[in-house]
Amino acid sequence: MTQNEVNPVSNKGAGLYAMDDDELSLIDVMQVIAENLRLLILGPLLVGLIALGISFLLTPIFTATSKFLPPQQQQSGALGMLQSLGGLGGLAGAAAGIKNPSDQYVAFLKTNTVQDALIDQFSLQARYEQDYRQGTRKKLDENTRVTAGKDGLISIEFDDRDPQFAARLANAYVDELGALLNRLAITEAQQRRVFFEKQLATTKDNLIRAEQSLAASGVSPSALNANPSTALEGPARLRAQVTAQEVRLASMRSYLTDSAPEFRQAQAELVALRGQLMKAEKEQPATSAGGNDYIAKYREFKYQETLFDLFARQFETAKIDESREGASIQVVDVATPPELKSKPKRATIAVAATFATAFLLMIFVFIRQVFWAGKNDAATAAKLRLLRNTFAKAFGKKPVGNSL
Repeated sequence: MTQNEVNPVSNKGAGLYAMDDDELSLIDVMQVIAENLRLLILGPLLVGLIALGISFLLTPIFTATSKFLPPQQQQSGALGMLQSLGGLGGLAGAAAGIKNPSDQYVAFLKTNTVQDALIDQFSLQARYEQDYRQGTRKKLDENTRVTAGKDGLISIEFDDRDPQFAARLANAYVDELGALLNRLAITEAQQRRVFFEKQLATTKDNLIRAEQSLAASGVSPSALNANPSTALEGPARLRAQVTAQEVRLASMRSYLTDSAPEFRQAQAELVALRGQLMKAEKEQPATSAGGNDYIAKYREFKYQETLFDLFARQFETAKIDESREGASIQVVDVATPPELKSKPKRATIAVAATFATAFLLMIFVFIRQVFWAGKNDAATAAKLRLLRNTFAKAFGKKPVGNSL
């Protein structure tokens, strides 16, 4: 009876290469595990306990959550008014809707404008001990999570060691977003409201000047005979419609080509309106020079008055549509100071450390077993020597021993 038959496992690692094809069998693997069972069990448990103890020394982190419903865009209710406007109807419809509003509001919350306002309000640069604002923004972004759910709600989660501070800053995010939206025209109705507000202010100034000019011209008998209240209102309104149609065409060029049917139809309407205006101006009664001066000023006054009336009606309609869209942010859950910490998760840390240590120790055990086997097997020793020389060459060192 040979020595190996008396003690088949006397040489550690020898059994790993007992097979002719140099493959590990299940029995070989179990043998290696059995030989190192104490290390593979006690080592991970010890590391897990140490990790659990260290987790108690970490500063607890609290997470405050705020949820809100962003402004909702609805179909505009101003279609009838726009149709009565004619030329200006297409201009108000030029504002394109947002494909995914929730994603846009999430992006707003991550802008430098909102972050800088929070940095100044809560003195975050000193709290995070940062010398530059850019570093403070990075720390703020690391402690903040903004997500848009499928239910349409946007959640803001903020982490901090102080639960009271975490709740206040999470709520401040919503306040700063509201302040930002008040300065921007986001929805279709808001864009129409901003446009008509500017046009209304400009037209109001022009109307005041036209009215003052008309009052300064006086009224002559010839002008009275011309009956401007009936003869001039028609051309003035036509002129206002021509101007509105020209504005509409200019707006349509931003989202339509010249060959589009809608654009061609608008051009045809403009040509027809200009023809009617030319015909009405030719039929305008001509009197003395003073009468012509009064007629021109009265015509300008009626033109500005008509535009002002159109813009005023559309401005009020846009404001109504904006209120119907729910332009204000609706807070669903106000952030309150959390009662329980969210980090560190001690159980998770301990379990993760235990399994990671077990995995690393398992690799260590099998690598060590291979090296032990190399001492008793010439072929294995040659392969290990070749492997060492390969690594030596890779790092620019001189190979050790003879390589095959």
